[in-house]
Amino acid sequence: MAGVGKKKSAGATSRIWTTLRTIWQEKHLVLFKAEYTFLVTALLWFLEIGVNIWVIQKVAYTEIDWKAYMDEVEGVINGTYDYTQLKGDTGPLVYPAGFVYIFMGLYYATDHGANIRLGQYIFAIFYLITLLLVFRIYHRTKKVPPYVFFFVCCASYRIHSIFVLRLFNDPVAMMFLFAAINLFLDRHWTVGCALYSLAVSVKMNVLLFAPGLLFLLLSEFGLLKTIPKLSLCAIIQLLLGLPFLLENPLGYISRAFDLGRQFLFKWTVNWRFLPEWLFLSRYFHLALLVAHLLTLALFVWRRWKRPGESMLALLKDPAVRDSPVQKLTSDQIVLVLFTSNFIGMCFSRSLHYQFYVWYFHTLPYLLWSGGVKKMAHLLRVLILGLIELSWNTYPSTNYSSLSLHVCHLISLLCLWFNPTPAPQEKAKRH
Repeated sequence: MAGVGKKKSAGATSRIWTTLRTIWQEKHLVLFKAEYTFLVTALLWFLEIGVNIWVIQKVAYTEIDWKAYMDEVEGVINGTYDYTQLKGDTGPLVYPAGFVYIFMGLYYATDHGANIRLGQYIFAIFYLITLLLVFRIYHRTKKVPPYVFFFVCCASYRIHSIFVLRLFNDPVAMMFLFAAINLFLDRHWTVGCALYSLAVSVKMNVLLFAPGLLFLLLSEFGLLKTIPKLSLCAIIQLLLGLPFLLENPLGYISRAFDLGRQFLFKWTVNWRFLPEWLFLSRYFHLALLVAHLLTLALFVWRRWKRPGESMLALLKDPAVRDSPVQKLTSDQIVLVLFTSNFIGMCFSRSLHYQFYVWYFHTLPYLLWSGGVKKMAHLLRVLILGLIELSWNTYPSTNYSSLSLHVCHLISLLCLWFNPTPAPQEKAKRH
C-alpha cells in the first residue's frame, strides 16, 4: 500500500511540474489563450481583495440610497406591512420583499445602518463572491482571452463605486443571478430557478433574463416539465411577499412590480440627447417596448432555436420530439441568457448609473461571441472602453449617450451574425 501511495504522489507531482513547465514555455500566451482563464482570474481575484480595501479606506463614501434603504426596512421592523406606507428619503419603497429581508439583515449587522464602514466591507464580500461566480462562468465557456478580465475587475471605477461606495441593491440581485446561472451550467435547473426567483425578489431588473430562461427551460424540458419550475419561482415570490400581500395586496404588487414607473430625465445615461418631453412620452415608452419584444422574437426565431425546428416543438416533451433531444452546451445557456438581458438594456426606457452592473460582467462574453470574424480584439476592447467611458461621464451628455447606443448597436449586430452553435450530446436533467 505504501508503494501505491508513493506512485500516486509521484504522479501528482509530475503532473504539477508538467503544468508549470507548459505555463513557463507559453508565458507569452498566458494572457491570450482561454485555457489559462482559471490562472489569470485567480490572480486577479486575490488582487481585487487589496483593491477593494484600498477603495474603502481611501475613497470617500457617497450617500445616495443607503439611508433610504434603512428607513424603509425600519418601517417594516416597526410593524408597517402596507407597502404604500413604506418610504425613505428618496421616495417610496419600490423593491420586492426579498430586498426587505436582505437589507433588514444588513440593518441589524451595521448597527441600524449607522456603521457604514462595516456595510462597505460586507458589500466588498458581495463583490468578491460575484467575481468568483462570473469567473467560473467564463472558465466554463472559455470564450474570452484572459487579458480581458483586467477590464472586468481592476479597471472599472464605476463598478467598484456601485458596490462599495454606494451600497446599492442592484449588485445584490446580480450576485444571486450569477449564482443561478452557475447552477444552470451544472444542470441543477430547479435549484437554479429558485435562486433566480430570489434575485428577482431583490430587484425587478433580473426579469430581463426571463425570456432567455423560459426559452432554455422549454428547450430542455418541454412545456409540462417547465410549468413546475415556473410555479416554484411564483411560489417563492408569494411566500416572500406574504406578510405584505395579506396587509395590502394591490399596494404591494403595484409598488414592488411597477412596470410603468416614471424615471427622471436628469439621471438618464442613455437618452440624454432626446428632448425631455419625448423622454417622458408614453408613446416613446410603447415604441421601445415594441422594439424590445420584436428583437427578442427575432432572436428566438432566427438565432436561438435550432434550424428546421418549429416553435411548437419546444412545447412538446423532449422524448416525443421529431428530432433527437440535444444537450444545451454551456455556451448556448450563457449566450441566450446574456443576450436576453442585453436586448432589454438596449431598449430600456432609462438607464441610471447603478444599472451598469446589470450587464457589465456580461459584456466581454457578448463581444467575444459575435459572429463578425474580422472584428479585431482591439475593436472589442475599444467598445468596452467606450461603454465604460459613457457610464463614467457625469452628468451624461449628448455624446456619451449617443456613443453608448452606437456601442450597443454594434454589439447587437455582432450577436445577430453569430452562427448557431452545433448541438451536442444528450444531457441529464434535474
